[in-house]
Amino acid sequence: MGGKNLIKSNRKVILEGMRDGIPIGLGYLAVSFSLGIAAKTAGLNAFQSFLASLLCNASAGEYSGFTVIAADSSYFVIALATLVANARYLLMSCALSQRISKNTSIIHRLLLGFFVTDEFFGISISRSGKLNPFYTYGAILIGCPCWAFGSMLGTIAGNLLPLRIVSALSVALFGMFLAIIVPPSRKNKKHFSELYLSALRQVLHLHIFPSSIRLTRVHARLFLQS
Repeated sequence: MGGKNLIKSNRKVILEGMRDGIPIGLGYLAVSFSLGIAAKTAGLNAFQSFLASLLCNASAGEYSGFTVIAADSSYFVIALATLVANARYLLMSCALSQRISKNTSIIHRLLLGFFVTDEFFGISISRSGKLNPFYTYGAILIGCPCWAFGSMLGTIAGNLLPLRIVSALSVALFGMFLAIIVPPSRKNKKHFSELYLSALRQVLHLHIFPSSIRLTRVHARLFLQS
């Protein structure tokens, strides 16, 4: 009897997560489309783009990975670039570990850590009381397929559209990053100054420093900027 009640309870929680995951999935579908354009530029086909997004649910991490792939870097550099770009998820996972029951199995902990993203973390951490992992699983069931299929569609579109349009669409991902960081920075002078200094550093690095001391390798520039 208790097992049946637990199954019903978990089913209800999964449906709640799926409901809250719908807007996340729609957003993922739009954002990952531009990521698929970046994958196509790096030389990946539609299936490879789909698989990459299915196994790595992180826009910054994937974009850094595609960047070093395009630069023909080693597997170690690709792994290191992804680790640097996704380091914040270590903190998010630690925070989630404080919200779940102490009796939560290692399998559930590993699954939550693997699928943690900014959006899944946001809706999960805002739940009152102890977090039921099945709530996050419900959101994952909606969001992750949208992320993967969006990347695949972006790569397919990149193969069909003219080069000029592909080049224009490739900047959409940067627009997403700006949409994330600009609004908060307008309300916080410290964040605004950090954003301004980061942009100024990038301009100096690319246009003012002599070419003899400029880091020409793409992955080296990526590490420095991170």
